[in-house]
Amino acid sequence: MTLLVTAATGHLGRLVVTALLDRGIAASDIVAGVRTPEKAADLAARGVRVVQLDYSRPQTLAPALEGVHRVLLISGTDADRVAGHRDVIAAATAAGVERLVYTSAPRVDEIDYALGADHLATERAIAASGLSATILRNNWYTENYLDAVARAADTGEIVAAAGDARVASASRRDYAEAAAVALTTDDLAGRTLEVGGDAAWTYDELAAAASEVLGRPVAYTAVSVEQLTAGLQAAGLDAGTAAFVAGIDEAIARGALGQTDGSLSRIIGRPTTPLEDALRQALAAR
Repeated sequence: MTLLVTAATGHLGRLVVTALLDRGIAASDIVAGVRTPEKAADLAARGVRVVQLDYSRPQTLAPALEGVHRVLLISGTDADRVAGHRDVIAAATAAGVERLVYTSAPRVDEIDYALGADHLATERAIAASGLSATILRNNWYTENYLDAVARAADTGEIVAAAGDARVASASRRDYAEAAAVALTTDDLAGRTLEVGGDAAWTYDELAAAASEVLGRPVAYTAVSVEQLTAGLQAAGLDAGTAAFVAGIDEAIARGALGQTDGSLSRIIGRPTTPLEDALRQALAAR
């Protein structure tokens, strides 16, 4: 069975390839789809077949999917990501791929937020394609907070407009292992799962974890969405990007990331990585 991992040179994609190898999948059965093959020399050196696959260049899709049985579609980062996702879905359907696994976002059918809208559109495109699919609605990556923690080393504060909301984050490695399970077994076929860390933490708890990791006091400073937007613009972001980023905090405040039911730990067969441990490991790897 040949398994294709898209965006394989990204943070998550590389970890998925490693997770597949750790599960005993032969390197020759793994295809790394990448935008720039030269950046995947390390994967090729491990025996993984590297192919060019660029969401924004549809002509690269059919050759990359040739002979592939299952595909992990890691969500893109381009402004028009949905169009790229739809092209991959169409190419996978034409290639006769037997299963598609997609990394979506939390609660996209329950809470309206800008980031979630693209993922919901992709989920609907997958459903309309008729492909057998597994949708992994990944909660936040703990690594998303590395910049905030790094700034706190100087400022002593983490600033956010998330109020007293909770976040059930997990490490990228945790999510990568779940993707590997979805690709290599039939256990999750046809399912849409909300997956996240075992414990949902508050931003006060994030600040406390940052204090332990940094070895200095860190406090959470709660601000309004308007204050955060203005602060981001003052830091150099354009108005649209600032509003988008602040809108994510607003969605977090409405509970977008607060749910957890242990699904991720059950999938990967171990507890998810605790907040402080994940931050410490990620900062050490920087």
